[in-house]
This record gives sequence, C-alpha cells and structure tokens, in this order.
Amino acid sequence: MTGRALLGLGAAAVALLLALVIWARVPAFIALIIVALTTAVASGIPLDESVGVVTGGIGKTLGSVIVVVGLGAMLGRIIEVSGGADALARYFTQRFGKRRVVAAVTAAAFILGSPVFFDVGFIILAPIIFGFARTAGFNPLKIGLPVGATLLTVHVVLPPHPGPVATAEILGAELGTVLAVGIPLAALTAVIGFFLAKLLRTDGVELLESPATEVPEEVKNPPSPWVVMGLIALPIVQILVGTAGVILTEEGTTAHGLVSFLGSAPVALLTAVLVAWAVIGGQRGWSLEHGSGVLDSSLPAVAVIIFVTGAGGGFASVLTESGIGQVLSDLLTEAHMPVLLTGYLLSLALRGAQGSATVAMLTTAGLLAAPIASGAFGALDTALICVAIGFGALGLSHINDSGFWIVTRYLGLSVKEGLKRWTLLSTVFSLVGFAATAAVYVVV
Repeated sequence: MTGRALLGLGAAAVALLLALVIWARVPAFIALIIVALTTAVASGIPLDESVGVVTGGIGKTLGSVIVVVGLGAMLGRIIEVSGGADALARYFTQRFGKRRVVAAVTAAAFILGSPVFFDVGFIILAPIIFGFARTAGFNPLKIGLPVGATLLTVHVVLPPHPGPVATAEILGAELGTVLAVGIPLAALTAVIGFFLAKLLRTDGVELLESPATEVPEEVKNPPSPWVVMGLIALPIVQILVGTAGVILTEEGTTAHGLVSFLGSAPVALLTAVLVAWAVIGGQRGWSLEHGSGVLDSSLPAVAVIIFVTGAGGGFASVLTESGIGQVLSDLLTEAHMPVLLTGYLLSLALRGAQGSATVAMLTTAGLLAAPIASGAFGALDTALICVAIGFGALGLSHINDSGFWIVTRYLGLSVKEGLKRWTLLSTVFSLVGFAATAAVYVVV
C-alpha cells in the first residue's frame, strides 16, 4: 500500500472509531477491537497475523497497566471508604479557601508527578480530586482536567520518566541539561495551562459513573489528613528513592537489583496498599474479611478502564505495525523544516496517529538522531530539542491513548466530552510548552 493510501486508511480508521463510539453508541472496547482488526486487514497485514498484532498490543499494554490500575484503585478505595479523601479535602479547603484549592492541588500534581508515571499519579489523586470538589462545592472537572494535564506534562518532559530519558540518550543530550531547561519550561507550561484551563466550560457537564465518585456518606472518625497524605506519599517516595538508587548503584550489583525492585511502581503501590490496609483497617477496627472486601470492591469499578485501555493498545499496535506512523514521519521529515519544529511536529503527529507518547518520542528521536549528530548543535540546543519532542508527545491525547481512557473514565466524561475537553486541553498544554521552548531556543 502506498504512503498516501496508508495516511488515508489511518484517517478513516480514526473516523470510523469516532463514529462507532459517539454516534452508534458501540461500547468503546468492542469498537476498538472492530476498528483494530479492520485496519490491520485493510493495511495489508496477513489475515493469520492480524489477530496476533491486535492481541499482542493488548497484552503489551495490559502488562504495564493492569497491576498499576488495580493496586492504585485499591489504595484509593481504602482512603475513600474510610472517609480519608473527604477529611483531606476539608483540611486543605479550610486552610487554603475555595479560591486556592484548584491551584494547590495542581501544584501538588506537578511535584508528585516528577517521580511517578502519569497513570499512577492520576489514579492516586482521583479520589482526592472528587473529595476537594465535593467539599468546595464545584464540578470535579475544574480540578481534574488541569491536574491531569500537569501530570502528563511532567511525564513527557522530565527525567526520570522513560520517554525523556530515552530521547536524551538517543540524541546524545545530557540529562542534567535536559532537567535544567525542562523543569522551568514544564513549570511555566503548567502555570499558563492552568489559567487557560479555566476557560473550559465545566459547569453543567453531565458526568458518567466513575470509580472515583463511589464514596459513602460522611464517615465518623476518619483517618487523620496527615495519615492520608503519608499513604499517598509512600509509593511516591519509594519510587523516588528507587530511581535515585538505580542511578547511584552500579548495574549488575545486588544493591542495584534491590533498589530497582523496591522502586518499581507495582511494588511501591503494593507496599502502600498493605500499609494502608494495616494502618486504616487497624484504626477503624476492620476485620480481615471486611478489609479484604473493601479491596475487592475496587476492582469491578476499574474493569472497564482496564479492558478499554488494553483494546486501545491493540489499536495502537496496528497503527504502528501497518506503517501509518512511519509514513507520517517521512512526510514531515521531507518538508525540510527547522529541527526543533520538525521534532515537535513529528512527535505530535505520531502521538495522534498511534497513541503512545513514549513511542512518539522514541521514533522522533531516532529519525532526528543523524541530523542532530551531523549538525552544529550544542548541549543546550540538543536539550531544548529533547524538550520540544516531549511537548509534541503531550498533545492530541485521544481515543487511541490509554491515558485518554483513564482520565475520561475516572472523571466521568463521555467520549465526546473527553474529546472536547481533555484532548483540547492536552493540545493546548502542548502548544504552550512548545512556544516557550521555541522562544528560549531562539534567544540562546
């Protein structure tokens, strides 16, 4: 199939998926499977391999998501059922006031998102977002959207997240320089994006049922806000210590393996769940059977998220395997644009085409490695190109992105409302970040 035909097929696949989900009301999981298989066959992938490509993408995606989503839901459920989310919300609302709550939680998301993956941070913060919204008396989208966009900004721009680290390695950029320019640019993007997010209409938006909204009536004698904050911080600190330990220890040593194991997201969240079960369950006098029931009750609520996320991974796998993403890359590369702009647009196009921010960043870095190596780019220039690529991967989060489904399902947004708000906001953050990066690039 020619490059132009592949581009047309990719556009048709996305259009079909949107039509099935938005207008035909087909469940997202079924729609994603139908479109993934159809696209695989239409692109020329052999029939006997098409199913394997789809299921392989599903398996790869779920391998990294299912444990994190499950354990994160359990930790959130314990905090919710015990009344901890509302207690924390009341604590901060009383001290910051309604007008400062959204800004405070968004700033916390920027800090907390530094050592943890986007999905981990959002799942942990989701029940707190709804707790603040209930206490302050406004729509949870007012907090959830800027918090999600801020977490995603940190995830695609700053080490130690895998995308920025791998991009820097491929392009030969120094991680210290990437951090030095990335932190202020990411912070500026979060601040500007926060104010722009206020322009999005949230009042009157009808929300669907969400795992984060299933909170019981006010609980007597809830856990202390400091206990709740400690439980939220525990996996974050554990991951941060593990990340630092991996850097400071020599690969292949026992110490390196130990800190890598303890600092992994699944182990950190498992630790937090067990500690929360012991601390909160003990405080409230839960029996082992009751505590186990609380944990189990969190899983049905996230089943849809897990299935839809996996199906999205299958669709992304087909888009990558069919060559649609590569055709987009070739098209932009041949346009002979400035490297910084080319990197941003390549990453943005790949992100929109196949969904994964990390894949978009690595593919873009691979395509630009030779031009950068042969050009007269200094350490600062290369670091800024890395950051621009990250901001490209920030935009166009839509139906083929697992993060889109996590955000929309947890915030209770329909697909149509998710596209109008989350996809738009992620792209706005992306444009703001690139504009700031380009301004610095021109100056230096």
